[in-house]
Amino acid sequence: MIRNFKEIIKNIKEMNLPYTQFVQFMEDIHDPFIVLIACILSLRTNDRTTYPATMRMLELGKTPKDFLSVKLEDLEKAIYPVGFYKNKAKQILDIASELYYNYNSTVPTDIEELIKFKGVGRKTANLVQSKGYNLPSICVDVHVHRISNRLGIVSTKEPEDTEFALKENLPKELWSDINTLFVTLGQNVCKPTKPNCGICKLQKYCNFYKNK
Repeated sequence: MIRNFKEIIKNIKEMNLPYTQFVQFMEDIHDPFIVLIACILSLRTNDRTTYPATMRMLELGKTPKDFLSVKLEDLEKAIYPVGFYKNKAKQILDIASELYYNYNSTVPTDIEELIKFKGVGRKTANLVQSKGYNLPSICVDVHVHRISNRLGIVSTKEPEDTEFALKENLPKELWSDINTLFVTLGQNVCKPTKPNCGICKLQKYCNFYKNK
């Protein structure tokens, strides 16, 4: 196991940082299909925009069958202004149709099966496993990738490399905590530029802080 990782998790929890509405929603929903389509909306879009767009989308439907009768232009209107909303609307309708006709409306649990769907990458697939199915999985977004490297937990160039490095070196019981805690830390403290190191409880673990 990576040295001090349990202490890092404990210290982040002790900071008691606020979740965005979208992060809290993803913590609470426990529905693989909704996690899947909400995560698609969130790609390249901030949480302030994603959360209300998700709520509008769910007024149109909550299951693959529901979305079979949703018109493309209605879904586009509901999710605007998330990034690439036209592409995402088509992806969601295509996925809903494929799930309904080919998977008995059941979202696969396997990552390799999930990434066969257009628009679904490893980040989204891992989040479906973790938040949709409560299975141990590490969803690596820009926050998890950045913070893992700043802390010296990994030394990687790409998020996918970070995912594999973390999974190789951390016990499974810690996997599902990582995304929510690191995302919240990244949104509130360990920002891409001008991180607020002065209030961070991870200074003694952080290579970025030591090398400032």
